Amino acid sequence: MDRETLVLRNKGMTEAFHRLPLKHVLRRVLLRTAANIPVMRTAENRKNANTILMIRPDHLGDVLLTTPALSLLRAAQPSADIHMLVGDWSADVLAAYDDMDTILTLPFPGFARGTTHSALSPYQLALKSARKLRAINYRAALIMRPDHWWGALVAQLAGIPIRIGYDHPDVAPFLTQTVALQHEHTVIQNARLVAALTQKEIDPANLPLQFRVNEADRGQIDDELYARTINDDKPIFAIHPGAGTWVKRWDIEKWAAVADTLAGRLDATPIFTGGDHERELIASIQSHMRISAINFAGETDIGTLAALYQRAQIVLGADSGPMHLAVAVGTPTVTLFGAADPVAFGSWGDTLKHPMLFSDIGCRPCRVLDWGADDPAYHPCVRDITVARVLDTAARALASRE
Repeated sequence: MDRETLVLRNKGMTEAFHRLPLKHVLRRVLLRTAANIPVMRTAENRKNANTILMIRPDHLGDVLLTTPALSLLRAAQPSADIHMLVGDWSADVLAAYDDMDTILTLPFPGFARGTTHSALSPYQLALKSARKLRAINYRAALIMRPDHWWGALVAQLAGIPIRIGYDHPDVAPFLTQTVALQHEHTVIQNARLVAALTQKEIDPANLPLQFRVNEADRGQIDDELYARTINDDKPIFAIHPGAGTWVKRWDIEKWAAVADTLAGRLDATPIFTGGDHERELIASIQSHMRISAINFAGETDIGTLAALYQRAQIVLGADSGPMHLAVAVGTPTVTLFGAADPVAFGSWGDTLKHPMLFSDIGCRPCRVLDWGADDPAYHPCVRDITVARVLDTAARALASRE
């Protein structure tokens, strides 16, 4: 199949993928009906109560990209009692931040990986969660994910008087105030929700993405590197080749070539990072390399991963949450994008220090992150990126430190 035909094929499939299926049309009708059911507001049992709830169901990357808005809210409302409702998979991410007072967790339907739900269980959990939140007597709730109708539903059922989110058709019926969803970075989107609540203007240049590494995690990484004969003065660089879906992943042979070449240019040891499930992927990359590398898959938590990235000269990887963590600790990065939209989810910060690479294929970004059993050969957007481009871009990112 020639490239032009492939682009037309993928555009047609993308349009079909994004078309609302009948069951979601029916759900939208039911949600609009449910939004009109009267709900008792929380009792005004605390004078001048100013407790604010931020709801973010996502995983590492999206939660990290919410933290600039969290800091913005704290600066605008220094006396507010700020709570964040997240999945238990994100609690460790937020533990590094002092801008909130309380972290609440629950297994958000559709986000708790490896679990299945009946058709009724999301609504049963919504009722149960709303009862617990009602007792806290929130003044306002911010629904941070644009399409998160479930969180908006819970906020309404909890009787929270001010509910702010985006003008998504599934979410808006449950809100008291909507914000237009624009094609811009999610950091700015999140900040505009805070601005809607606080009535203060935002400055995108004043929304830094930062993650504070503690000394205990830094010491643990130093010890683990030393146990692998890497002293403090030995340079390292990190590669995170994994991603949540195959459509985001680069070829293992290309990662091997990049690791070998950078190791020689920097006189540095390559460190591969990932979860337990990515050990085999990394072992495959290592089998194609000429030099030895260290496989850290499954051996770090959020804190020690941040410490490892901060220790590295540069971090390279596929579009994924850990790449945002590398940006947040201030290390130069090179991120490879495929199906996802870098305008909305790209590296946040200095583009010289945190460049992104992507193909010029005409069907990108399709914003389809799961093509299922479709042949990967039909989705070459990440694999179009060459080893030479990655190496040249890494050199420029490293030069940005000087």
